[in-house]
Amino acid sequence: MELTIDVGVLLAVVIFVRARRKPLARSRSDAWLTVFLALAFGVLIAPTTFGQGVFHVVGQLAQGITQSTGR
Repeated sequence: MELTIDVGVLLAVVIFVRARRKPLARSRSDAWLTVFLALAFGVLIAPTTFGQGVFHVVGQLAQGITQSTGR
């Protein structure tokens, strides 16, 4: 039996666990590590169907906000 782990899923779990920690207990390097992990997660899911769907939804949301402000 072979066990495989998707790196995107693993990073999502790590980011979730790190985000649940108290923000007051974080050092500057700890916060930057969380930012780096989130960026790496974004790069990993971007070419997937799920990533493209998220990109489309966020784009539609941004377009709606821009149009509602009248600019």
